[in-house]
Amino acid sequence: MNRLIWMIACAGLFACTMTYAQETLDESARENDIAENVKEEGDSAAHAARLAFARSPMLSMPIPVSGDTIDTERAGVKIIIAPDYTWRYIKDPSVAMASEVFTKDWDEKKVNPYENVGFNDLPLVWSMWIVDSLGQYHCPNTTAVRSGFGIRHRRRHQGVDLPLKMGDPVYAAFDGKVRLSSYVGGYGNLIILRHENGLETFYGHLSKSNVQPGDWVHAGQVIGQGGSTGRSTGPHLHFETRYKGYAFDPCWLIDFPTGILRHRLFVLRRRYFNPSSKYVQSEDEEEEIVLADEADRLRLEEEKKAAEAAAMKYHTVRQGDTLSGIAKKYGTTVGNICRMNNIKSTTILRVGKRLRVR
Repeated sequence: MNRLIWMIACAGLFACTMTYAQETLDESARENDIAENVKEEGDSAAHAARLAFARSPMLSMPIPVSGDTIDTERAGVKIIIAPDYTWRYIKDPSVAMASEVFTKDWDEKKVNPYENVGFNDLPLVWSMWIVDSLGQYHCPNTTAVRSGFGIRHRRRHQGVDLPLKMGDPVYAAFDGKVRLSSYVGGYGNLIILRHENGLETFYGHLSKSNVQPGDWVHAGQVIGQGGSTGRSTGPHLHFETRYKGYAFDPCWLIDFPTGILRHRLFVLRRRYFNPSSKYVQSEDEEEEIVLADEADRLRLEEEKKAAEAAAMKYHTVRQGDTLSGIAKKYGTTVGNICRMNNIKSTTILRVGKRLRVR
């Protein structure tokens, strides 16, 4: 009975919010979607909105909760309804994990699987969305930094040390897939997450790991507990951010005392991997990247439309044709033909009518 009431409540919530939800989804995907026929003024406004979005900092999201999910019209995007009837959009992990980023240079034993990527193989400058409109973020541990990135005791310190108590929860910074979860030398118990943009985050000195390689985790999920394993003088979290095996200062991304993510759109330069390098991201640089992204999206959209148009196939109804016969001829189903032509399986076919069959 409780399950029935829950299903009825979900159905009511879905019916009441679906229109608003779809509008919100369209709004939330503003850095990926461009309307087909926008006016000049609208295009300028859309660009300004994307630029403002790219520059906006982001607070830690609430810790994710489990709940029922509902599909949306957008592939790879679902609505999750929590037990308290609140809802939000999430990415479908099965779609995200199909990306090449989770197969290429993937090793569940090595700390650095990018041994064949030389420093000069990196581009001079490139950009990445740290959190897009459907992504999430949660500070792994909101606190002052005890020991920063750079040279320490004549050795390179590849991350930052964040003080915590033994057993304190350690949170995943972003959605991603567990690449490594094991005891590794000076790191002690170490978890490495790889994210959709190719970024990897490291969580070291843990007393306990809650995840295994191959697991998909959401931002804010408790992946382990604070500890002092490995080469450590007391309980703390050693946190690193790396790209293609090269570490850069996590403080460029996160203001740890406040827990705020500084950048949604992040620009990296090869020289930033020098431990003494200072990070500078100008507004002009951000605007240039957003404009380039929009041009790429427009080009890809046109290519997609052209490919879809080329793949379309039509059949002109002749005397004696039936939907089942047409479906068999073109290797499709009656249901697909009905859906593409907005007809029913009982519709009488008129000779001369053009039906889309692919």
